[in-house]
Amino acid sequence: METPLTAAEPMLWSGWGDPAKAAELPPPVRDLLAQLLGVRAPATPAATFGEVRLPPVALPPPVLAALAAIVGDGHVRADDDARIRHTRGKSTPDLLRMRSGDASDAPDAVVLPGSHDEVAAVLRLCAEQRVAVVPFGGGTSVVGGLVAARCGSEGGFAGVVALDLARLDRLVSVDPVSMIAELEPGLRAPQAEQLLAAHGLTLGHFPQSYEYATLGGFAAARSSGQASAGYGRFDDMVAGMTVATPRGTLEIGRAPRSAAGPDLRQVFLGSEGAFGVITSLRLRVRRAPDVRAYEGWRFATFAEGTAAMRRLAQQEGPPPTVLRLSDETETMVGLAKPADLGAAGRDSGCLLVAGFEGSPGDVAHRRDGASAVLVEAGGVHLGPEPGDAWARGRFSAPYLRDSLLAAGATVETLETACFWSNLPRLYDAVRLALLGALGSPLVMCHISHVYATGASLYFTVVTAQTRDPLGQWAAAKRAANEAIVQAGGTISHHHGVGRDHREAYAAEIGDLGGEILRGIKERLDPAGILNPGVLIP
Repeated sequence: METPLTAAEPMLWSGWGDPAKAAELPPPVRDLLAQLLGVRAPATPAATFGEVRLPPVALPPPVLAALAAIVGDGHVRADDDARIRHTRGKSTPDLLRMRSGDASDAPDAVVLPGSHDEVAAVLRLCAEQRVAVVPFGGGTSVVGGLVAARCGSEGGFAGVVALDLARLDRLVSVDPVSMIAELEPGLRAPQAEQLLAAHGLTLGHFPQSYEYATLGGFAAARSSGQASAGYGRFDDMVAGMTVATPRGTLEIGRAPRSAAGPDLRQVFLGSEGAFGVITSLRLRVRRAPDVRAYEGWRFATFAEGTAAMRRLAQQEGPPPTVLRLSDETETMVGLAKPADLGAAGRDSGCLLVAGFEGSPGDVAHRRDGASAVLVEAGGVHLGPEPGDAWARGRFSAPYLRDSLLAAGATVETLETACFWSNLPRLYDAVRLALLGALGSPLVMCHISHVYATGASLYFTVVTAQTRDPLGQWAAAKRAANEAIVQAGGTISHHHGVGRDHREAYAAEIGDLGGEILRGIKERLDPAGILNPGVLIP
């Protein structure tokens, strides 16, 4: 599998990704959805671009002129196209609102700075003029992370701007001795990989949002890629950063490890633009692998496969680069032909995908070691085809969601994580919560991020849309969030907090934790202009 190295086409305004990759569901699949879940085509077709309802621009002309004086006339946009394409993120509720023609959360303008100094100047101006600022990377948030509250703690804002970092797109430097590269935050992941590949290097960070997400977004949301078992999470890769805040600039990180007080990187990793704007990242890089090999294994049950993954994660020596285990339902849906789906008693077991990247010798060594563990744990080797099939389609699921929404299905994902000993309880709790809230949905789950002490759970839910799909999913999401909190999981392993998880996040960190975050916010952003309404309880 060759990892895409070229930037994707502009994002579809009312869906995910490259419009050229959109595909209609085949008639047999539509028929199956109707039979199994009662899915029917929506009564109202999706709005066209010309039917989208935009609020008038609220920013006073002098403020727009002052912004243009900082970044240049061509880099402040208040046209309909720019505003619509910077409205919200890509969660199912976000897309349902856009498909209905509702762009009421659109920013008043899109500002595209070209340097750290321009970012800092924009923040100073917006603080003075009480203009809310939403840092914008790839626009891939699925937790309501790109919707600014227009009323702050001290009253309303004069307007909202999306601070699009697309012009901060350089590979600044490579230190091949220390294996550190400095890159700017507006680089999309494929662009970053292309630039690093010229030096024989890689980040090894390939989340499902890879085609469109940016490096700044990865850091601000604590992203975790599909190869996290081998390369680690994105926050593990961040050796240092430069951050612009309304109060000034921070340069963080001058050594691989430090005992010089608390690590200030952790203030901004996962901060979702609420404390400052990351304008440069110094990242740990790896040598690009010579070999990529993926394979499939079958386990009789999810519990058996989970035990095998735990053994791999806790063994001495490096684990596979990719480890992914689908439960029985996700395995059945993923492997079956349309005619097989829903067949009574179909014994699919659970599919585990193991991937190995590196030199030929290293891949062979780790593959042999993992195979011994998996065989001993009861796994049946299926060869390379299931692994290669997963690799070919690893970035395609969001496109399928668009097709399902158009067909009349509500489909969404959510994720969590916990320690190994609590994983069965958390898995059951979330499944039961979703089933109870939605009646008879299709609930699928996989584990794709593992650690010596625990793992993540990633759920996908498909059900028939009601007349109020937003209310339908809000009730299900609320039930799932409550189940996660009560069962001892974290509210997010890698999607972030945004607006959707603030209440559950507050329960997770407690009152004192919330006070600490508000204290940081007040020091760095006294006017409260940075992504108001996001993250902070």
